Amino acid sequence: MATTVRARGVEVAYVRVGEGPPVVLVHGAGLDGRMWEPQLAALAGEFTVVSWDEPGAGRSSDLPPGFELADFAHCLAAVIEDVGLGPAHVAGLSWGGTVVLELYRHHPELVRSLILVDTYAGWKGSLPPEEVAARVAGARRMLAVPRGVFDPTLPGLFAGQPPAAFVPLLDAMARDVRPETMGAQLLMMAEADENDLLAGIAVPTLLVWGELDARSPLSVARAFQEAIAGARLVVLPGVGHVSNLEAPEGFDRAMRAFLHGLRPL
Repeated sequence: MATTVRARGVEVAYVRVGEGPPVVLVHGAGLDGRMWEPQLAALAGEFTVVSWDEPGAGRSSDLPPGFELADFAHCLAAVIEDVGLGPAHVAGLSWGGTVVLELYRHHPELVRSLILVDTYAGWKGSLPPEEVAARVAGARRMLAVPRGVFDPTLPGLFAGQPPAAFVPLLDAMARDVRPETMGAQLLMMAEADENDLLAGIAVPTLLVWGELDARSPLSVARAFQEAIAGARLVVLPGVGHVSNLEAPEGFDRAMRAFLHGLRPL
């Protein structure tokens, strides 16, 4: 059952399971908190695992006019504060990692560690300008179609076909995507450059990447590893962009090993 907290004019919904140090999971664009179902199940025996539906997605209310990347970060901070267990281990995949970096910019005191998964320092910060322009053009074409035929599936999410076990989950999330939210997310990603943050990150940081990620290639992971002092990189072989669903066992193993290796506060 979801809990809600009000922040920045939005009712933000989140699910909390388990007991122990808090681990907060932040989903990608065109998805919602359900994408973390394997991790909720795998980690709840040792951690308090929190998965939000970001503003404008899932059970959370719509984005207010003028909502910006920093507002997503402030809403995520409100969730962590509502959980009430102190600084959290915060993991974000793709767009979710960009939100997590923005959380660290504004609320570093709420972050115990960072787990950045197949993500970007914003598209502007991590991709060549021509690639950003191509993605923006593709997003505009996708958003221009009639609502009844809108397909929120971005190219290159998996190395091969989506894992059969998760196709019903992916279809359910796709049916619930709000085009207005996805459009806002993608344009924010196109304009974001968070490279100024990376050298100042002072918490333990894990990078988890799919070896065959076509949307955020391994060169982006290497740039993060070079910029963030002490960052550790785990590459999941044969896996694409949504690595937590394509290789949940390897993904969970990497997270658990990282979290267990950290000293208690």
